[in-house]
Amino acid sequence: MKLFSLLLASLTLLIACGEAQPHLEEIRERGELRVLSRYGPTSYYVKGEELAGFEYELAQRFAKHLNVKLKIIVPNNLGNMLQLIEQGNADIAAAGLTITPARKDVIRFGPIYQEVTQQLVYRQGTKKPKNLTKLTNGQLEVVANSSHVEQLISHSQEIPGLSWTENNELDSSGLLELVQLEMIDYTIADSNEIAANRPLFPELRVAFNISDPQPLAWAMPLAEDGSLYNEMALFFDEIEESGELDRLIEKYYGHIRRFDYIDTRAIHRRMLTHLPKYQAMFEQAGEKNGFDWRLLAAISYQESHWDREAISSTGVKGLMMLTLATAKQMKITDRKDPEQSISAGAAYLASIQQRLPKNISEDEDRLWMALASYNIGLGHLEDARVLTQKDGKNPNLWTDVRQYLPLLSKKKWYEQTRYGYARGGEPVRYIENIRRYYDILLQTPIADSDTTINIEGSNSANKQAAPAAL
Repeated sequence: MKLFSLLLASLTLLIACGEAQPHLEEIRERGELRVLSRYGPTSYYVKGEELAGFEYELAQRFAKHLNVKLKIIVPNNLGNMLQLIEQGNADIAAAGLTITPARKDVIRFGPIYQEVTQQLVYRQGTKKPKNLTKLTNGQLEVVANSSHVEQLISHSQEIPGLSWTENNELDSSGLLELVQLEMIDYTIADSNEIAANRPLFPELRVAFNISDPQPLAWAMPLAEDGSLYNEMALFFDEIEESGELDRLIEKYYGHIRRFDYIDTRAIHRRMLTHLPKYQAMFEQAGEKNGFDWRLLAAISYQESHWDREAISSTGVKGLMMLTLATAKQMKITDRKDPEQSISAGAAYLASIQQRLPKNISEDEDRLWMALASYNIGLGHLEDARVLTQKDGKNPNLWTDVRQYLPLLSKKKWYEQTRYGYARGGEPVRYIENIRRYYDILLQTPIADSDTTINIEGSNSANKQAAPAAL
């Protein structure tokens, strides 16, 4: 009997030792969520001296939901990322991965949070192809191991002459740049990535879609026991219900939906001809007032196109287009003097931020509302916030307030306000433009920039490439 008891105890111990710990419990005990991602404006990048990106912020929120730290790991290429998640060497891959039948055989996907369409890209000035059958004489290059390869394979069954090259070294941004430089004829990228990259590569054009809308989701090891998936599903339900997911999508994509080719070409040109004369002044004013100098440069470009002699019909002048009243308030004597204008404009924007209600707690919400006030005045901004609150929305979120600012030009609405009529649509467009210019400045290498950020878990520092097509 004693021998039987010993055998039973030993068997129980072996079974207990062989039981796999639930994935979610393992993450919480470790105190760290290991996330695979990629560099680029739709995923993970350096913004000034901070980390940013749609996927990064989503993962950051999920780590906070789990009450653990976030660790971002950036593999060398897409193939390595898929292999690492398939082998269980990370908890999730948050990188704008498209759900495909082939991938579902080897990795598990979480809830769908966005849809994209695969699009064929060519360069303006070359002949626009009508469909894939017209590509037989051109060079088509795509990211290896991407969902675009799977899509092309399916098309090749109907188009025998269709051929392409798979690139294991470059991501989507690299291939888009090759099209821009006329080194290849075509590439394929996802619709959200093209929108995010067109300000950087203004000559690119979309010829046609090569797929229907496809879902994006985070990926997990196929062997995941369901504990992490279930918690992830709960997390996405919560941020969809609260509207936080929509606000995050608006934050990263809202300002890039409208593309202005002429304006984008103009800022690229003036970055070479005008910006170098004022860059040190923007840097000094940014450091003194707590702003990224490139943000101040973007504001100045929106105001004056970096023209020190600029003057409007209403009498505002200089690089930051200051009113006479603002110049007196900031104690400067010459609005056309670049150093005085930049210094006063930055200090004035900082003073507006300080005067905003403390309930506007998020840094970006405070920034965009301060810029709206810079453009239209604090009183009109407050009127829009009141209208926002009356309609049951959040007056402390820019994504909500921006919907009500345009109503200040409609009698039905401005009659309800303290400060009355205003061209409320103007600050919305004003901020969208500044955000576009800021993105261009962030993504374009600029001489004499000494900002360096080391990213934990990455194989490079301060790498700001555009996203890979996945």
